[in-house]
Amino acid sequence: MANVLLGKTVADKATELLIERVAQLKEKGIEPTLAIVRVGASEDDLSYERGALKRAERVGVKVDVRALPIDISQAAIEKELEMINHDTSIHGCLLFRPLPKHLNEKKVCDTLRPEKDVDGITSASMAGIFMGVDTGFAPCTAEAAMAMLKHNDIPIKGARAIVIGRSLVIGKPVAMMLLKENATVTICHTRTVDLPGVAREGDIIIACAGAAEMVKADFVKPGQTIIDVGINFTEDGRLVGDVAFDEVEPVVANITPVPRGVGSVTTTILMQHVVEAAERALSV
Repeated sequence: MANVLLGKTVADKATELLIERVAQLKEKGIEPTLAIVRVGASEDDLSYERGALKRAERVGVKVDVRALPIDISQAAIEKELEMINHDTSIHGCLLFRPLPKHLNEKKVCDTLRPEKDVDGITSASMAGIFMGVDTGFAPCTAEAAMAMLKHNDIPIKGARAIVIGRSLVIGKPVAMMLLKENATVTICHTRTVDLPGVAREGDIIIACAGAAEMVKADFVKPGQTIIDVGINFTEDGRLVGDVAFDEVEPVVANITPVPRGVGSVTTTILMQHVVEAAERALSV
């Protein structure tokens, strides 16, 4: 039986520290503020927004939700982000993606200043991750996966880490973050030849391919740590990860569940980034 790594313990500890940091900022007249920019009203976005609002209230971060019409023009959404760039009372911005197809998403993302990019969506932020410098912030979900490993004292230095997924949202940045911690990293994807065999070579598996329950018992071996970042819904409406939990859990040493795993840490990391952005602004 594996040790089930719950996100709540990680989130609660980080939240306690953030409450103290927010109090210190407010004593200096600074109220950490997050702008949420949402185009339309998809249920995924609304669900994440509700979680972010709940976490922000607990930490003491102010949230300014800007709900924009689904048919907003390129010029109008870029103008909205420019307003946020120049508003000194706003320290961080979360832009929900994907954007509607009529918008140039990359151009929209790069309108945001890196210092306010608290979810690692700009080219400058991503370049910072690959270069190992603090320009902007890492994507929150990728950093949440790392937080799960560190909080639970999972050895990273010298470990063989298998990342199953290659997106700029999770796969590639978490691979760079693991590499920075001196892991030996292999990036795989759904077209990797003998993916189960490659996965079995790892000490750590980060499953982030966005494919429901693709990581099965033949992907794993005893002693491994499995971090499941997937969020998928089955045909019968069940929320599942990228890992077939019931098959994998009896084999490995540590595993995160879905739900109650990495997802519950992500909004806490978001708040941490907002607080850090406010602290950086104060020191300028």
